[in-house]
Amino acid sequence: MELFFRYVGENWLYLVELTYQHILMVVSGLLLALMVGVPLGILAARVPKLAGVILASANVVQVFPSLAMLVLLMIVFGLGFNTVVIGLFLYSLLPVIRNTYVGLTQVDPAITEAGRGVGMNPLQLLVLVQFPLALPFVFTGIRVAAVIAIGVATIAPLIGGEGLGREIYSGINMDNSARLYAGAIPAAALALLADFLLGYLQRRVGWQRKAASKTTA
Repeated sequence: MELFFRYVGENWLYLVELTYQHILMVVSGLLLALMVGVPLGILAARVPKLAGVILASANVVQVFPSLAMLVLLMIVFGLGFNTVVIGLFLYSLLPVIRNTYVGLTQVDPAITEAGRGVGMNPLQLLVLVQFPLALPFVFTGIRVAAVIAIGVATIAPLIGGEGLGREIYSGINMDNSARLYAGAIPAAALALLADFLLGYLQRRVGWQRKAASKTTA
């Protein structure tokens, strides 16, 4: 461990840069997944006939090993940042779609009927009633997707990407445990931190939901 701490002390600025690159890839992939996955989850909940097709299509991506998927994407899109982000986007889709779908289908029909009773149209029902109630489920999907994306992003250097995976693979290739740990430990810490922060937000949304329902009652 002495070598590890010495290496980190000498190269901390470079490790901060790699961590930033890693976070940037993950956040970009997650944002794309939210932009596409949430509408697809809403569509699946609104049109039950499409739910099976949408969920099965998203599930196909999870069948592919992450490295194989990134290599296939590299053939189409080439090496670099964009290819990694597309891969992270695809791997993050299923948790977002599935949890959005589940959250909306779990909304109490009585609440929906009450909204209709006060004159809300379908869009107002979705935006003001159903989606806010489904938010804890949506955050669960984001939480799962973030942890998956952080892990998959560690193999980004194999297709020309950046991030903490560079230190991991450099450590493996050079048989340098200090470099290996310098990449692996921050990556694991990022996954734990993302899980903790998103879990906290999920609980806050859940508490607010319960408080709102008590107030309404």
